[in-house]
Amino acid sequence: MKHKRGFNPLERMAAHRKALHRNMVTSLFRYGRIKTTKAKALEVRRSAEKLITRAKIDSVHNRRIVSSRLFDEGIVAKLFIDIAVRMKERPGGYTRILKLGERFGDAAEMVVLELVDYSLEAEIDRRAKKTAKQDNEKK
Repeated sequence: MKHKRGFNPLERMAAHRKALHRNMVTSLFRYGRIKTTKAKALEVRRSAEKLITRAKIDSVHNRRIVSSRLFDEGIVAKLFIDIAVRMKERPGGYTRILKLGERFGDAAEMVVLELVDYSLEAEIDRRAKKTAKQDNEKK
């Protein structure tokens, strides 16, 4: 039974688990969406939503707390300047989990964890501009 369990340890030691959370939250904020297993997504979602809530109030104290959890200063700046501003009016629920099915090798349930305002069209446009720029540089 799962009564009174605070979190899912994901069968990892504490240092490995903290590093996993830190890396996955950083990737979520960098790319807007990540593909992972359901168990990891549910745990990373908790960390990400707490950081977004903290970033909605831009103060030195909040920046230091977020910086202690995320080691990439560029992502910390993006969180406070871009992501938190977009989520300012939302009272919570900043992420969504979309089920993809089972992984081939071990039948683990795979999901996509993404920010709720993630736009796939914007991502396609960004990639098209990037490839066009690379094509121009080759010529």
